[in-house]
This record gives sequence, C-alpha cells and structure tokens, in this order.
Amino acid sequence: MRLLRELPRLLWSEPRAPHPPGVGKGDWALLGVLVATGLVELAVRLDRSWTSASLLVGFALTPTVLWRRSRPLSMVVIAFGASTAMALTRLSTGGDLPRLHTAAFLLLLPYSLLRWGAGRDVMMGSPILLVSASLGLLADRAKTSDVIGAFAVLLSAMALGAAVRYRARARSHELEQVKLRERAQLARDLHDTVAHHVSAIAIRAQAGLATSSKNPEAAIDALRVIETEASRTLTEMRAMVRFLRRDESADLAPSPRIADLDRLAHRSAEGPEIHVELSGDFDDLSPSVSAAIYRLAQESITNARRHARHATRIDVGVSADRDSVSLRVSDDGAPANARQPASVGYGLLGMIERAELLGGTCHAGPRPERGWTVTAVLPRRGPAL
Repeated sequence: MRLLRELPRLLWSEPRAPHPPGVGKGDWALLGVLVATGLVELAVRLDRSWTSASLLVGFALTPTVLWRRSRPLSMVVIAFGASTAMALTRLSTGGDLPRLHTAAFLLLLPYSLLRWGAGRDVMMGSPILLVSASLGLLADRAKTSDVIGAFAVLLSAMALGAAVRYRARARSHELEQVKLRERAQLARDLHDTVAHHVSAIAIRAQAGLATSSKNPEAAIDALRVIETEASRTLTEMRAMVRFLRRDESADLAPSPRIADLDRLAHRSAEGPEIHVELSGDFDDLSPSVSAAIYRLAQESITNARRHARHATRIDVGVSADRDSVSLRVSDDGAPANARQPASVGYGLLGMIERAELLGGTCHAGPRPERGWTVTAVLPRRGPAL
C-alpha cells in the first residue's frame, strides 16, 4: 500500500530521458512522406473533399513529428487537443467529418511521450490522450470491438515507448557498471604503483635511522618524518582502494605487467595459436601503463577467441618508443561481414575507458581482408597531471 501511495510522487519526479535526438534529416524525410501519402490518399479516395476541415487539420498537424522527441508533451497537447476539438464539434453538430488514414502517424506522439518525456509530462499528457481517444470513438459511434481495438493500439504505443525507455536506461546502467569495474581495477593498479614507490621511501627511511648515529640530529628527525608520512600514505591508499571496492576482499597478488605477456602465448589444437612479440625499451615504463597494456592484450585475446570464427592465429605485438607504448592484437578470423559480435561490446568499452583514463587511445575494427584488429597507444609515463 505504501508503494502505491508513493508511486504518483515517484512518477512525477521522474526526469526526462537523457540526450533526446534533435530534428534531423530523417524527421524531415518522414514529414515529406506523410504529406505525400496524405495527398495520394486524397487523390484516390473520391469520398474525401479537399476542403474538409478535418483533413486540413490533419495536414496541419503533421509537423508535430519534427519535435516529438524534444517537446513530447507540447506536441501531444497540440495534436490531441485539436483532435478533441474536432470530436466535440462532431458531437455537437452531428456531422460526419472524414479523416485520413494517414493520421495514424499520431501514434508516434504517445510513444514519444512515454519514451522521452519527464514523469510529469506523462502524468499530464496521458489523460489528454485517453480523453481524445474516447471522444473520437464516441463521435464515430464505434462498436465495442472497435473501442477495444483502438484503446489496445493506443496503449500498446504508450507501453512500447515505456519499454524502450527503461531498456535504454538498463543498458546505460550496465555500461556505467562496466566503467566502474574498470576504474576499480585501474585503482588497484595505481595502488600497486604508489605502494611500490612509497614502500621504497619507507625502507630508505628505516635504513637512514639505522645509520643515524653518524649523522646530525636534523637528519634523524627528517628520516622519522619520511617514515611517518610514508606509512600514513600507505594506510590512506589502502583505505581508498577498499572504498572503491566497497569493502570487497582484495587480491593482493602483484598486477601483471608487460613482462608477463609471454604467459598469454598459447598453442593448442582446440583454439587459435597466440603469438606474442615485444620490441623496444620497457625499463622505465610507468607500472600503471605496463599493467594496462597487459589488461588490454588479455581482453583483446579473450574477445578474439570468443568471437573470431575459424581463427587459427592471434598476433599480439607491443612496441615502445621514447614517448609511448603501442599495442596491436589481430586475428585471422572470418571476414567482418561474417562476424557477429555483440552490438556494443562491454569488454571493448572497458578497454577504451582504461586507455582514456591513462591519457591514451584504444580502437577496434575489422581488417581489410579478414579478421579483427585492436590497437592502443598509451603514454610511457601515464596521464599528465
């Protein structure tokens, strides 16, 4: 019962669907098709007059399709408000005003209201839709079966809009979860990097204290401060990582690096062979970048083995120059038109997110002849702060 009482308030506070498309070429093309269809219908139907008020109104309402996404409530008020006025006119005069079958385009408006409108738009627009439909059916003296069918079509359009809206929201939530997981993993890698350097500071400070008998008192105090700050930094960093992981248990094993890529090399009769080739100097590479290259290669190999049809070989190449590190993973699977991966790969999305957070880029796409290629370029020292 409490949920039912709270439902109107929750619906009223529902925000608009994000990023509604503006008026594009497709909308103008749709408007042109509607006008042309209406003119053809008028020309072939001898029972329709070119001067009929309802027909003129029908043509006048076609531009509402242009702004159905950006201003759904306004378009519903205009279109179905005019339809209501026409129905009331028919009821009061008893006249029979002919209508175009092309007016079925008005079903786009209730769909758009539920798809793009805010909660308050839906609560204000839905009564207008239902009242307009009821008066129109009453003016037509529709049979019970026609009434049921008409309301079924109207409610189906509204339900479809709501379903697409919440499906898009669920997908957006899934994409955000992918980004959060990737950021949590990157936080772990960054933690390992900082912990490595801070641990070295702490060790040096302890060594300084061990030999402090031969140094001035000021040096001893400085070493004590270094040790204290290093220990505090480690504590705060671990607390931050626990927060990012929502208190989940942490894997304390060191993060894999570029040097560990050889472990991904694989030769098996059941799957494609994996060849790894490294070239360049990786000695002073940022640990976070080194770990990211490994993760990107690992995910690319997983995607290739999962989606590359009839692939016999996967090549992993990593090269480093003075400023950046480049990764290229390619397979010899079936041509791109025969390959059917998911519409939006969550793994690829995570790879792009990781590369961008480190100041680099990551791209994936089909090769000209056959197979698939993933390329990534990261700066040697990580993102510039």
